[in-house]
Amino acid sequence: MSTNIKTYVTGFPRIGEKRELKKALENYWDGKIDLLQLEEISARLRKKHWLLQKEKSIDLISINDFSWYDNMLDTAVMLNAIPSRFRNIKNHTERYFSMAKGNKDCTAMEMTKWFNTNYHYIVPELSKEDRYQTDISKIKDEYRESKTIGIEHPKINIIGPVTFLGLSKHSDKNSDPFVFTDKIADIYKKIIREISFLDEEVYLQIEEPFFVRDLPENILSALPDIYKELSLSAENVRIIFTTYFEHSVEAIRKLSDVPVWGIALDLIHGHNNLNALEYLNNKKLIAGVVNGRNIWINDIDASVKQLEQITTAIPRNQIIISTSCSLLHVPYTTAHEEQIDKKYIDHLSFACEKLDEVNLIAKLFHYQTLSPDEKAMLERYRKSLKERTDISKTSVTEKGENHPLERESPFETRNPIQKKVLGYPLFPTTTIGSFPQTPELRKIRRNYRNGEISQQEYETFIKDYIEHIIEIQEDVGLDILVHGEPERNDMVEYFGELLEGFVFTRNGWVQSYGSRCVKPPVIFGDIRRNAPMTIKWITYAQSKTDKPVKGMLTGPITILNWSFVRDDIPRDLIAEQIALALRKEISDLQKGGIKIIQVDEPAFKEGYPLRKIDIPAYEEFAIRSFKLAVSSATKETQIHTHMCYSEFNDIIHTIEAMDADVITIETARSGNELLQIFKKVNYKNEIGPGIYDIHSPRIPDTDEMINQIKSILEVLPAEKVWVNPDCGLKTRKWKEVIPSLKNMVNAAKIVREEIRHP
Repeated sequence: MSTNIKTYVTGFPRIGEKRELKKALENYWDGKIDLLQLEEISARLRKKHWLLQKEKSIDLISINDFSWYDNMLDTAVMLNAIPSRFRNIKNHTERYFSMAKGNKDCTAMEMTKWFNTNYHYIVPELSKEDRYQTDISKIKDEYRESKTIGIEHPKINIIGPVTFLGLSKHSDKNSDPFVFTDKIADIYKKIIREISFLDEEVYLQIEEPFFVRDLPENILSALPDIYKELSLSAENVRIIFTTYFEHSVEAIRKLSDVPVWGIALDLIHGHNNLNALEYLNNKKLIAGVVNGRNIWINDIDASVKQLEQITTAIPRNQIIISTSCSLLHVPYTTAHEEQIDKKYIDHLSFACEKLDEVNLIAKLFHYQTLSPDEKAMLERYRKSLKERTDISKTSVTEKGENHPLERESPFETRNPIQKKVLGYPLFPTTTIGSFPQTPELRKIRRNYRNGEISQQEYETFIKDYIEHIIEIQEDVGLDILVHGEPERNDMVEYFGELLEGFVFTRNGWVQSYGSRCVKPPVIFGDIRRNAPMTIKWITYAQSKTDKPVKGMLTGPITILNWSFVRDDIPRDLIAEQIALALRKEISDLQKGGIKIIQVDEPAFKEGYPLRKIDIPAYEEFAIRSFKLAVSSATKETQIHTHMCYSEFNDIIHTIEAMDADVITIETARSGNELLQIFKKVNYKNEIGPGIYDIHSPRIPDTDEMINQIKSILEVLPAEKVWVNPDCGLKTRKWKEVIPSLKNMVNAAKIVREEIRHP
């Protein structure tokens, strides 16, 4: 049976062609549909996605890549690794979503970025009290569903034991999750044995991307024994050891004598994986030659040529053509992008189109006959690649080296000047930037974009909304205000629309976490700012209050990392061009009387290479780009930045080098673990650790926030601490935002008074 397998897809987007899953989840959470309706919508989506892949001649089609929230969370449920605070919730669905989102009684589990992507995963919490047991009901249900509609080879996707442990945290903060290796390995063996009863021959993709990092020898050395035992758990289970996003040569070498059926390697982002081929020892090579993380059409001829070269090490019939990783990280299809000029759209390939690429490469490589449509597709690809150079904008002549990178004075000089100019108290309170984007607001923006209302009507609405936001903030008692960003649909797309060099999709949505989706812009050419981008709305907000209003900009590295960037343009060049545009914007904001400017870099850590050898080059251009962007700020102007879900231990000196006057970070879900490094290095600038989690609908009370501030003061000196939520409030509802902010401000006032009058 397995000799006929030639095509393979690591995983498929689950959010739906028109974000059906997002809408269903949010309707379920709002009580507009019941669980049965959510399950019916989910089943329809799975069926549609499986049949699409079957139609595109994919031989091994994934099941269990579908999730209502996140696959790491699903894995924790499958293993019964349920944190103690959720165990009393008897309803399984309620417990599942409480773990992801929290509830009125329980804080949500921590969430962080999946390697160097913008996808967020739920961080498992492991405890020595855990009693692991198998629950593969979800796998069984999906396996039966897929077989019922004629999927010959359902491929079961699960997160591997080492990756699960490596990305988990121990309830005892001083302990290593790998102390649970034996227990977790035993439960995985049970899972494989249970899976073995599903069919005569079962394909199991075990995802171990943890091994694309630099790992200590003790973890690498444990790998062969773990996978020998897993491989021997059931003879009819074909295990595919799967890594992606980088190379995993060290791990593949360790698996040389382990009888797994196949090894799936990313040959796009892990070029060194070619050095692992000699260790495959008659295993199937699942060759990831179709990029699962970017949206540019594949160079079919180049992929086939690379595969031909591989045949010197691996027999042709042992090679299966695949995506480099799950297609979760790209939009669904280009079919609904009629508004994009043909000269651009012909260069784009989303998830559905990548299925065609996998099939086309496999047919060429395995000497199969192309249909007339496939021949036409191949010629279209070849023609588009030849035309790629013609779609770039004219060269930007301004260079970053023409401008100084350093501010006009060091932080020690700037800080007292800024405090005097701004006059904020101990524990100044603020928000990260965005406020709720109501259905009414989104409708107004949509109507304006579609020409259904005039510019005057649109601007009048936005001004009224800004005034309302200023009034709310003053009523709540915040010290530093924001304009709320009502004119912005997305923190990256908004700036892209005002800069040259970008193209935008209508339906290019990609899942970020849960029901949250983003629509990354497409960078086709050189970036240029032709006019101010934010001044009109920021200065209008400032005119409505005597309190400082922050200017809000998205930083160059975040715009870069949250866009689909042409794969033939140097990323550092694009980052510098964006930085130059932002530099001009900051200069104009200062002239407009704005005294605080926030340059958000939530994706700064996300862009880090996964291998240490590649990090210095990234840090060099990332730091340079940020400093170039803010270098026009005077000593009186306070520069803020914001970073999301990051482990700061390995980048603290990079953060210091950025030299922002104030950094706000997400810490509410992780406690103060992330702050310890700031204490250790005696971080001199000011810092706003988020004191409540905006990704959860729960409203923390004043006492909870007082305790949070006091716990922060165990790590940081009071004079450095700002008080703010974890992140922007765009996705929350006003009924959650206003009471939460009032409690936050009250908490800051109470702790402030306690310190002043002990």
